[in-house]
Amino acid sequence: MENFENLVYLAPLAGLISLVFSAIFARSVLKEDTGNEEMQYISAAIQEGAMAYLNRQYKTIAVVAVILAALIFALLDDGTKVAIGFLVGAVSSAIAGYVGMNVSVRANVRTTQAATKGLQKAMSVAFRGGAVTGLAVVGLALLGTSGFYILFGDVDLVIGFGFGASLISLFARVGGGIFTKAADVGADLVGKIEAGIPEDDPRNAGVIADNVGDNVGDCAGMGADLFETYVVTLLASMLLGSMLLNAYPNAVLYPMILGAVAIFTSIISIFFVKVGDDGKIMKALYKGVAVSAILCVIAFYFITDMLMGDIRLYYASLVGVGIMVLMVVFTEYYTSTSFRPVKEIAKASETGAGTNVISGLAIGFESTALPTMVIIVGILASYFIVGGATDPALGIYGIAIAAAAMLSTTGMIVALDSYGPITDNAGGIAEMAHLPESVRKITDQLDAVGNTTKAVTKGYAIGSAALGALALFADYRHKVNLESGSLGLDNPVVLVGLFLGGLLPFLFSAVTMRAVGIAAFEVVTEVRRQFREIPGIMEGTTRPEYGKCVDIVTKSAINSMVIPGFLAIGTPLIVGLVLGPQALGGLLIGIIVVGLLLALTMDNGGGAWDNAKKLIEDGAHGGKGSDAHKAAIVGDTVGDPFKDTSGPALNALIKVVNMIAILFSSLFIGAGIF
Repeated sequence: MENFENLVYLAPLAGLISLVFSAIFARSVLKEDTGNEEMQYISAAIQEGAMAYLNRQYKTIAVVAVILAALIFALLDDGTKVAIGFLVGAVSSAIAGYVGMNVSVRANVRTTQAATKGLQKAMSVAFRGGAVTGLAVVGLALLGTSGFYILFGDVDLVIGFGFGASLISLFARVGGGIFTKAADVGADLVGKIEAGIPEDDPRNAGVIADNVGDNVGDCAGMGADLFETYVVTLLASMLLGSMLLNAYPNAVLYPMILGAVAIFTSIISIFFVKVGDDGKIMKALYKGVAVSAILCVIAFYFITDMLMGDIRLYYASLVGVGIMVLMVVFTEYYTSTSFRPVKEIAKASETGAGTNVISGLAIGFESTALPTMVIIVGILASYFIVGGATDPALGIYGIAIAAAAMLSTTGMIVALDSYGPITDNAGGIAEMAHLPESVRKITDQLDAVGNTTKAVTKGYAIGSAALGALALFADYRHKVNLESGSLGLDNPVVLVGLFLGGLLPFLFSAVTMRAVGIAAFEVVTEVRRQFREIPGIMEGTTRPEYGKCVDIVTKSAINSMVIPGFLAIGTPLIVGLVLGPQALGGLLIGIIVVGLLLALTMDNGGGAWDNAKKLIEDGAHGGKGSDAHKAAIVGDTVGDPFKDTSGPALNALIKVVNMIAILFSSLFIGAGIF
């Protein structure tokens, strides 16, 4: 088979082109009108809070990154190259989130102003703002991964880049999730329930912190998350491909070229996102995803035929695209206001908060079934379709290719997610600036869809994390020379590892949810104090001290990153060194399985609670101010840290633990007291 090694330069070229288009869309958005002085004041407050938080977060993470880089340098062979890759991966992930959020916090006010001219204009500005993040994420991810591979010529030395991306993702998800949900919960509990004022009311001292949180959690956090997912999944398929070079000389190159072509399809598909005469926003967004997927399906055939000469790998890539589509469909089913699950929770709200919470938990648990079955079928299909029964190494590579193909629409998916906080903020600005009801009606339409796109993105992220982690686990086994028979349940060391791996997602979630509760308590106390002590707030003659709440959640989020970070980094190191590679293998299996199911429960259950509240606010079951509405607010409060803090952070936890196992695998060989 012909070796197309020079084609590798297409990958960094595609990454650069993606960054160029990201800049073009950013410039297009920033040229839009920013509205009146009041709108600009509110937007500036959100920008200031978001940037201040992100700067403090990155300064804190930088200390951890330097310490880890020193450990990598000291402990590993080729430690210098791996440490450099690690630092560049961390910086690249940070830049992806920073650039995206920088545009998002400026696109919000421009979307609000565009809403004065109609739905289509507002939709265009909001989506182009989201596209900046989407293209920046995939561009930097592919540029960095392929660039280091070209520079070092050894895929094993690119692992440091992947670990750097994983580290930023973990802290961005944990810190951003704690910030956004502490502010949201605190503002809602006092504003909506106690004071009886609307969401985003300027009299609520927590409202700016809430809007800041939308950006640091759903824009910067998700950007870092999917940057890491993209890098780690691409890296896993390249690592597995390096074991097949004798039979398939382009096995390492193949996933990079799939990613390069997918960038071009994402850029093309962005231009198809337009609201039609029917005014259906979700239809317009899904049109873009569909175009991207269809173009990938066509292009992947020719790439596979040219590079691999084995059509079975093309079928594996189709499995990945199919998983992506079904994960989106099932996530929307469980979180959209149009279907049974959300309607069921809204109906249960009529009899109080208790039945709302019970119904939401039941829906969350139920929502694990269909996505898990899709992943199971996808694993089996992609493994056996390439001949895994006779060649297990090729079968695992097939799974990795399915995961890489699933990420082919990452640019569009991140754009959908970043669209969410832009429209959420746009609605808040319209409310706080006292714009006409017609404007708020348009921003509400955009925001309602944004809730669904954010939920869909989380389902997509956890599904890809599961497939990517499976490929990483296979590479870990190879590096520490673990045969499959050595991981049997009759081995007590493996069983202990399984229990520890299953425990870690629950312990991690407990720590992050408690952090949200503690910070929210402080926000509630501060908002109550301002209502009580500052005259003129309720009359609207005095501005609340918004900065106090922003400062509270910033400090709490930064301080609360320490324990989750130690759990993610310290646990696999301790288990690997003390109990040995077999126990660590069991831990990896446990965290993949339990982490997937718990993340699905939290992401989908939280999304369903949120949209059940939105459904009631739209007039169902008594509408705003009714007893059902008050019960739904309680359920949404419970679901907030589920869907925006602990659930999404589990994606990063799974991959960080796997990356550490691979990165430090040489230290675990022969280690352990048993």
